[in-house]
Amino acid sequence: MTNDRPYVLDDQIGYLMRLATQRHTSIFQDRMDEGLTPTQFSLMTRLAEVGPSSQNHLGRLAALDVATVKGVVDRLAAKGLVVVAPDPSDGRLRIVSLSSRGAALLPQLQARGHEITEETMKPLTARERETIVRLLRKLA
Repeated sequence: MTNDRPYVLDDQIGYLMRLATQRHTSIFQDRMDEGLTPTQFSLMTRLAEVGPSSQNHLGRLAALDVATVKGVVDRLAAKGLVVVAPDPSDGRLRIVSLSSRGAALLPQLQARGHEITEETMKPLTARERETIVRLLRKLA
């Protein structure tokens, strides 16, 4: 299939998604407590949803590759927000769980997450917000 239309960068989905991600990341960094990155916050939220999980399973749940999830988990552990222990039935696996500090902080962090989402979506109407979330789920 050929396309005779000129390639205009400002009209390309990948470029626009990158710009939106940069804006969201900037808002996130300005507002999130504990110096968390969006990926660290996502892992903590997934842990709260599913409970203690193997590092590999947690990575799959958060759409992260093995190398990335290990680094994120290690940084969260260094902040005292998660605990990592060997799996008692398979010592090759690492089980990750929220620490008591991480579990206690999570409601506050998630409240910040709502504020961040609100600020990110501020230029959109309520209907546009629903539409963009629905369309992004479809693309993901």
